[in-house]
Parts: sequence; structure tokens; C-alpha cells
Amino acid sequence: MNKNDLVATVASNTGLSKADAAKAVDGVFDAITESLKKGQEVRLVGFGTFSVSRRAATQGRNPRTGENIQIPASNQPKFKAGKGLKDSVN
Repeated sequence: MNKNDLVATVASNTGLSKADAAKAVDGVFDAITESLKKGQEVRLVGFGTFSVSRRAATQGRNPRTGENIQIPASNQPKFKAGKGLKDSVN
């Protein structure tokens, strides 16, 4: 399922037009993104938790040249599925 499929499904399930459903989906994505940028966790009970994990700087190796390279520290978004989502998939 891609974003267009998600918008179409939301529109059919809620009775909204596709344009309104697209605004709703974009609004949810934007809200989650903004919270993660601030370092906040987003918990959706029964669905899962979005969080940010700090990845430390590490040494790597260029596979072509064998040269050592420095991989900078970064923040990585993470998602942990909740019990309700896990149960519905299994």
C-alpha cells in the first residue's frame, strides 16, 4: 500500500472526499514528524510508538577502496508496534 492507496482507503472508510482524506493523512504525518523533530515520543495506544533513537558516530570502511571513513552521528526514527497491531496481524 502506498500513500495514494491509504488516502483512498481513508476516504472510503470515513465518507470524506479524497482531497479531505489526503489533508487528514498529511496532517497526521506532519504531526508525527514535528513531534519527533522535537525529540518527543508519539504513542498511539493499540497501534504503536514512534520515537527517535540517537546513533553514535562510528568508523566504517569504503567497500571499493578499503579506506576508513567516519560515519557521523545521527538521529533515527523508530517504530515499535503495539499489542493491538501485533495481535491483528497474527
